[in-house]
Amino acid sequence: MPNIESKYFRDINISDEFFNSLKADYKEFTEWFVKKSSKDEPVFVLFEDMKLMAFLYLKVENDLDEKIEPNLKLKRRLKVGTLKIDAHGTKLGERFIKKIFDVAIHKKIHEIYVTIFEKHKGLLTLLETFGFYRHGTKSTQNGTELVLVKDIYNLKNNILKDYPIIQTDNKNIYGLSIYPMFHTRLFSDSILRNESVDILKDTSHTNSIHKIYICGMKDAEKFKKEDIILIYRTKDRDPARFRSVISSICIIEEVENMNNFQNEEEYLKYCEPYSIFSIDELRGFYRTKKYPFIIKMTYNIALKKRVTNGQLIDNFSMPYNQYWGIFDVTHEQFNKIIKSGEVDESIIIN
Repeated sequence: MPNIESKYFRDINISDEFFNSLKADYKEFTEWFVKKSSKDEPVFVLFEDMKLMAFLYLKVENDLDEKIEPNLKLKRRLKVGTLKIDAHGTKLGERFIKKIFDVAIHKKIHEIYVTIFEKHKGLLTLLETFGFYRHGTKSTQNGTELVLVKDIYNLKNNILKDYPIIQTDNKNIYGLSIYPMFHTRLFSDSILRNESVDILKDTSHTNSIHKIYICGMKDAEKFKKEDIILIYRTKDRDPARFRSVISSICIIEEVENMNNFQNEEEYLKYCEPYSIFSIDELRGFYRTKKYPFIIKMTYNIALKKRVTNGQLIDNFSMPYNQYWGIFDVTHEQFNKIIKSGEVDESIIIN
């Protein structure tokens, strides 16, 4: 799967047919693009087989756009200046939604807004799924657009609408172990030592919001919706105290048992869109029932510094001889882990 790349406007060919619809929607688009190309203005893009598939421009604003009705209050915001995605399905769209949130958190911005024509139904639905609400409209020479706003801290007690916020109050917290070969496919595996990671740099695995993982650990049955999961990458070689690490934080959406699906096709329809496993692997799991538990979760944040097994034992009072497949984590341990992992604590609501 290709990665999202950070480029400059000047690196992108304005004549690419990808931009034809934007030129049709916005009369000034070409002039605006050329102006941006004369400056060091960054964009996020994704190419597949050398074909431009997605384009995202973000801008930090401190002023008011008087064409928006009703007016937004004066404050620092992240504006989604341009977002276009040529792809079937929503997985690529979700990767760019996550990129927007990652940038907002990194820049310590609480409010994001985007203008969008109502005809773009798919993108509109995707934005609303992840907490953007219809604030008003913006009228220009190009017509009337909807104005959608996301206030990261205006919580709705909904896993997706509140994404990427993690609410810990009255929530169970667990560790979930994943073998290295699967962790590499499901989460970023580029840095394993206890050194800083730039979470804004994309890898194809880290920037999808939904995750499906299949396992045989019976304790997975105790996971409930909204439980917090610390992803524990097991060792690839000895010793575990240095090579087994906490890498990421997820939130449980639901846990299914493959025996509850009426047939194989129903099971595949559920798993395939967000699974790291191939169709053949999924079919094999279904037919053998060796790994019956299907965990669906949101991927909320990567730890900037991986927290090792040795730290969990030496610093956070976890027993060295406990079963590391699925294990309980206290709120006190969780708070110490996110601090040691240099997680931006603004997304953690206690």
